[in-house]
Amino acid sequence: MDLLALNPISFNIGSLEIHWYGIIIALGALVGVIMAMREATRRGIDSDNILDLVLIGVPVALICARLYYVIFELPFYLANPSEIIKIWHGGIAIYGGLIGGFIVLLILCKRRKISIWLMLDIAAPSVMLGQIVGRWGNFMNQEAFGAKTSLDFLQSLHLPHFVIDQMFINGAYRQPTFLYESMWNVVGLILILILRHRKQLYKVGEVFLSYLIWYPIGRFFVEGMRTDSLYIMPGVRVSQILSVILLVIAIIALIYRRKKMELPWYSDLK
Repeated sequence: MDLLALNPISFNIGSLEIHWYGIIIALGALVGVIMAMREATRRGIDSDNILDLVLIGVPVALICARLYYVIFELPFYLANPSEIIKIWHGGIAIYGGLIGGFIVLLILCKRRKISIWLMLDIAAPSVMLGQIVGRWGNFMNQEAFGAKTSLDFLQSLHLPHFVIDQMFINGAYRQPTFLYESMWNVVGLILILILRHRKQLYKVGEVFLSYLIWYPIGRFFVEGMRTDSLYIMPGVRVSQILSVILLVIAIIALIYRRKKMELPWYSDLK
């Protein structure tokens, strides 16, 4: 770790190291849960369903996020199997977590006879908030960064000194791609929170589809700047391929549902 870098370990409990990465993600999850519970109540869904979704979904999402990463780095983990469980060393994939959380949401909604689309609408802003906050966990770990750059370039972005210092990694300044993705999602989250309650703007399911359009666009471009991407084959980044697939699916679903289905307005549900 470079001398000016922030310590990724917040404090110790005996021999147990508590990492900032985990603390930051936990705080983001807490705020996201509170936000989702309030919105669920507003839309006529018992907020206990959100708690159950989180209690089951978060562990599953973490496992899936780790498995997703391990699968695409399989040679390393086959040679170092003890590293598989060491998520504090980095190596969880957001898309893997989204897949795991989505599966849990589908099962819960089916069993409790809750509208899947409505639950997705309620959950999407909280997921987005989690992604915003989670990238700062990457920042503390000095991961999810981009190619080498200059101090002058980072200063031209008017970044705080602690961000610039943390971007000095392995003897060189790096593009703060964690920040680019986080800020992209901040803009998207603000837009969704402002617009979702507008009268007759969103149909049920379209808050989620808006997220599914916004996030992949930003992720596609930011992923192309990163130096730690997972690859299907040389030159083909997993997250960029998945971003394109999700974007196309979301756009098709949005158009099809508007033209072919009679759907209630999201703002009218109480």
